[in-house]
Amino acid sequence: MNATFATLTFTLTLFTGILFAGMAADAQDISAQRLSDMTRELASEPYAGRGPGGPGETMTVDFIIREFTALGLEPAGDDGGWTQAVPLWRYQTQAGGTYTLSAGGKLKALHEQTDLRIETQRPVARVAIRAAPIVFVGYGVTARERGWDDFKGMDLKGKIALVLINDPDFEAGPGDPVAGKFGGRAATFYGRWVYKYEEAVRRGALGMLIIHETAGAAYGWSTVVASNGESYDVVRKAPAKDKLLLQGWIQRDLTVELFRAAGLDFEAEKARARTAAFRPVVLKGATFSADYQNRFTKLNSQNVLAKIPGASRPNETILYAAHWDAYGIGPADASGAVIRPGAIDDAVGVAGVIETARAFKAAPPPTRTILFAAWTAEERGLLGSEYYAQAHESELARMVANYTFDVLQVSGPARDLVLVGAGQNELEVSLVAVAARHARTITPDPKPERALFYRADHFSVAKRGVPTILFMGMSGGADLIQGGRAAGEAWVEAYTARCYHQTCDRWDESQNYQGAADDVTLAFEAGRDLANSTAWPDWNAGSEFKPIRARTAAQRK
Repeated sequence: MNATFATLTFTLTLFTGILFAGMAADAQDISAQRLSDMTRELASEPYAGRGPGGPGETMTVDFIIREFTALGLEPAGDDGGWTQAVPLWRYQTQAGGTYTLSAGGKLKALHEQTDLRIETQRPVARVAIRAAPIVFVGYGVTARERGWDDFKGMDLKGKIALVLINDPDFEAGPGDPVAGKFGGRAATFYGRWVYKYEEAVRRGALGMLIIHETAGAAYGWSTVVASNGESYDVVRKAPAKDKLLLQGWIQRDLTVELFRAAGLDFEAEKARARTAAFRPVVLKGATFSADYQNRFTKLNSQNVLAKIPGASRPNETILYAAHWDAYGIGPADASGAVIRPGAIDDAVGVAGVIETARAFKAAPPPTRTILFAAWTAEERGLLGSEYYAQAHESELARMVANYTFDVLQVSGPARDLVLVGAGQNELEVSLVAVAARHARTITPDPKPERALFYRADHFSVAKRGVPTILFMGMSGGADLIQGGRAAGEAWVEAYTARCYHQTCDRWDESQNYQGAADDVTLAFEAGRDLANSTAWPDWNAGSEFKPIRARTAAQRK
């Protein structure tokens, strides 16, 4: 079907729902004050930073259940309850390990957190790697549909793969043959560290180290080491088959030294990696050794799930979601604070889900079922949402849409919404229409190279074909009513540089939650219109998710 015609068909079908919905629930149903109050509560000290399995999990889950119960929602978890158990391993790289690079006949001792960030996600007590050869594999991408293979059959068994972050065309110039092959500055999933680790497993590598460059990663070293050696994974039947023995990051400057000691120029090899002809490079005489203790603990965390059953099409669902977890307790900062409260990331998102549920309960019963979810372990790799998606995969063909709240902006009302993943799917048609009702516009993410579209919980259902909209206030500076885009950019830059995953991500009385309320209103109204229609939004032509959605088309007839 022609893309323009498909969009027109979707718009006309949705129009029926808009007429039905009317203005049954107005913007005032989404309360900035309630968003602020709930954020303040969830980010308060007794919740201890809401780490999965930590001292604040029970309080967090109980709070969300109380709110859902008070609204009159129905439970949608395991066995008719409010929660879905998510079995996790918690891994902690223990201090005192030894890490060594050998190159050019010289040994260099490396230090965890400053030179490296290392982890294993296998339940083993000790990781001991001795003099493993190092192979530079460029961007670590295998993309047959793009005519790209960075591995060229290289045997990585017993070796450490050294890889660049982001896509092969991230730094391509205008005349470079690779320019645009992977979306240009707009990152694809191939650019994400998650994909690179998974591909290294498929290639049989012993381990992988990702070279940290701030521009390509879209965040500084402080974010890389924010977990303080801690990581999580779901409990797996065969972790040795699914996970590398060692994975992590290495500082760029160390990599430059390593290449030099091996008789190579880092920038020259990096440029060569931007060509389809690139072949892996064994760093001559270079090896990596590691010996450290790995503490692992099994725990059960929880997703919180609720619903409003559809009046006449209950098997068709629309999902609103946010993650309840933050980074818990970590090393003391300069002031001595150890709790990373996660107010903006993502207590306000959970509050947004609750407010959306409140607005739906104030409106006439929807035709389709509305699901509400608060995920665990997003900060540890989207684990809660991924676990849900795997367990409910057969139902996702009839999930109409997902709206995810992750880092809503609290710098005041704005003339626009900056949209992550703009251009991906037809949900934007209805979002633009809803924004126009409120004299607002939609602005595409100005920095798509940061790959934010692949870094939040919506991705767990998106990669299974469900059209999604991600509301993420740190995607770019909104055009604020007070101060314009410059003020919006200043808020994003200040939050990202100072408070993202840090102890200062706190609730503060100076924060203005009206901007968050206005964005949640757009999500509510867009979903409400869709919930009372028969429309099935699709991915746009060119999206990597469109073929996935197409495979389940028969189930939506």
